[in-house]
Amino acid sequence: MKMLKKAKIKIDGMSCQHCVKTVTDAMMGIDGVSQVKVNLKKGEARLKFEQDRPDLEQLKSAIVTAGFEFVSLK
Repeated sequence: MKMLKKAKIKIDGMSCQHCVKTVTDAMMGIDGVSQVKVNLKKGEARLKFEQDRPDLEQLKSAIVTAGFEFVSLK
């Protein structure tokens, strides 16, 4: 069984449910990500992913490519 890690990403620029779907789809498209929950009101995405991936640059790139601003990762 693979160990899963959790992360919370603050994202700017989301304004509707279409934005939520876009971010969710972008994050789920990254190898190793197993779960994404986007909270529009809080402007954040909570992820579960395999311990050895993805790296920070992959997460940032997916958010920026989807048209949003990566703010921080916790």
